[in-house]
Amino acid sequence: MNAIISPCGAYRYLLKRQAESMAPMKSTALFIMFNPSTADATLDDPTVRRCRGFAKLWDCNGLAVANLYALRSTNPAALWAHHDPVGPDNDDYLWMIAHECGDVVCAWGSNARPQRAARVASILIDAGARLWCLGTTKDGSPRHPLYVRADQPLIRWTPQYADREIAEGGAASTYRGKLPLIASRAQTYSCPTRT
Repeated sequence: MNAIISPCGAYRYLLKRQAESMAPMKSTALFIMFNPSTADATLDDPTVRRCRGFAKLWDCNGLAVANLYALRSTNPAALWAHHDPVGPDNDDYLWMIAHECGDVVCAWGSNARPQRAARVASILIDAGARLWCLGTTKDGSPRHPLYVRADQPLIRWTPQYADREIAEGGAASTYRGKLPLIASRAQTYSCPTRT
């Protein structure tokens, strides 16, 4: 178990859990969701528990969770009021973990701002990831794990907006070669004060 949390504690960039299967057959189950709440290196919240259930069902080698917005908050109004709900290093971590895992379960629901969802989808595609989901909402957004059955099958997900983001010079090829900067920034970065 581990978590990558900013030095100030305001942002959680990545959460990982070990496999619960006796003989894991597949790679790590990577879920990209909306934003983190209370889960950390030792504590699971209901969403992480549900994702662990899917990873176990799929015989995965473990679980990784990242988010569109890295700000740790259980209050949507506070998230939207914050000056930087994404987090300064979030996009770098998204590219890195998507590149490492290869398959990504997109699961952020329909509350994301369309521009942010498009940017993240483009980052994941640029990292070479294959995108999956647990079904879609009426607007085509990937469903959140808490709002589907525990045995919901994965389906391939093709975001309608990612190609436009890439065509407009958005996320594509922005993150290659930046990964060593993450570690050095983590040692010197001080979080801005919360608003």
